[in-house]
Amino acid sequence: MSQITVAPRSVLFMPASKPTMAAKIPDIRPDVAVLDLEDAVQHGAKSQAREQLRAILTQTQLLDGDVPILVRVNEMGSPWIDEDLSLVREIPRVGVVLPKAESPEAVERVRLLLPDRHLMVGVESARGVADARVILEAGPDSCYFGAEDYIVDLGGRRTNAGNEVLYARSQVVLAARLSGAYAVDQVVVAVHDDSAFEADAAVARDLGYNGKLCLHPQQVEVSHRVFSPSPEEVAHARRVVRAAGDGVGLVDGAMVDHVHVRQARDVLARSGGAS
Repeated sequence: MSQITVAPRSVLFMPASKPTMAAKIPDIRPDVAVLDLEDAVQHGAKSQAREQLRAILTQTQLLDGDVPILVRVNEMGSPWIDEDLSLVREIPRVGVVLPKAESPEAVERVRLLLPDRHLMVGVESARGVADARVILEAGPDSCYFGAEDYIVDLGGRRTNAGNEVLYARSQVVLAARLSGAYAVDQVVVAVHDDSAFEADAAVARDLGYNGKLCLHPQQVEVSHRVFSPSPEEVAHARRVVRAAGDGVGLVDGAMVDHVHVRQARDVLARSGGAS
């Protein structure tokens, strides 16, 4: 499995029980792929899905590819969590996603069992959002905000505008920033509506998220485009850095200071360009 060494722009979820779908991961090329034992599998099919996942990870070349593979286990306290974690522990090159994290103790338990694995946690409940900072300070490598479960737990309603989750999205990305974890934003369930996905991804980018959860392969390309600096942004960033070196405080008619230089260097780093 490739290591996750840069912030993921796309995290593609696929059912752990569908080997034909998993086989397409190398061609889709998300930054990270997650094989899901939780929401994608019915309660009565958990054991079967676990065995299908074991076969996918041990009898194919999936872990030898360039796409990091994580397994989303069932939530802490569920009847399936122990067997899920045991399976992940058996297979050295796979990371783990813990959904519905609500306490630092839950994160610490998984970290203790799997100390050398990439650990992503889901912040997707009222308790999780309220305690996001202490949960993420427990040391996961990355996190995602799960809007669908959060709004159900809160007793609210999902809308196209998304105002009902703006506070929670902001809380999660702030906690991630303070803890040093990568932050991945909510799903867009309209999987064939690229415009809706792109608009939602742009909001997430502007809030400070690194990338987006993807439910369909076609969302991956859109997510990569939104979370990668455009050629115009890169060119502007180079002008800002150059102006700072020359002692000039005006770029494209706007004043720049050390904050803008820092932002420009971040753009160049994400683009792979030299400053």
